[in-house]
Amino acid sequence: MTKILINNADNAKARLLLAHGAGAGANSDVMQQLALALASCGIEVWRFNFGYMQQALDEGRRRLPAKMPLLAAEFNQQIAQCPSDLPLFIGGKSMGGRVASLLSGQSAVQAVFAFGYPFHAPNKPQWRTEHFADLTAPLYIAQGERDAFGSKDELSAKHWPKVELYWLTDANHDFVPRVKSGFTQLQLISAAAAFCSRKIDEVLLAAK
Repeated sequence: MTKILINNADNAKARLLLAHGAGAGANSDVMQQLALALASCGIEVWRFNFGYMQQALDEGRRRLPAKMPLLAAEFNQQIAQCPSDLPLFIGGKSMGGRVASLLSGQSAVQAVFAFGYPFHAPNKPQWRTEHFADLTAPLYIAQGERDAFGSKDELSAKHWPKVELYWLTDANHDFVPRVKSGFTQLQLISAAAAFCSRKIDEVLLAAK
């Protein structure tokens, strides 16, 4: 098991187990900024590295991600290690969000969050949404309007009963907008965190 990085929150209302994307680990700038923004919304964030990423960091060289079944098994191990003192939500950046979405049926998981879901590889026709029809928990996705892995234009006609999309103005896959948009990356990361917080509030209220 890799070391857990925890961002505590004052009077935390929930815990979010957050996984990283394919090419950058749990302590990347985007993951740190996202975790801080979520914690400021009252969400305790637990971050971890998948095994392949931890090995890459230890060796100082890039490694390809493990296959999806292994990543899902590793994420499951992290879910099993979480205490039950707070409501549990899971999610991730890009690939991490995709892995989390495969685990929506875990009994402890109340909802799943994806920050920049990789609907397809850039310029590739194969979509990674075949399991969306089988989701048992809500999947909330904060997605950049210009995301090359799934843009607003591409997704305008798509609909899945358990999936809700929240669009980040002019953002790319890492939530970076163009200067002319008038927004900054940090503002959009904060907007994604606020969306996550609102949805957690809704889930918790519905569970009462």
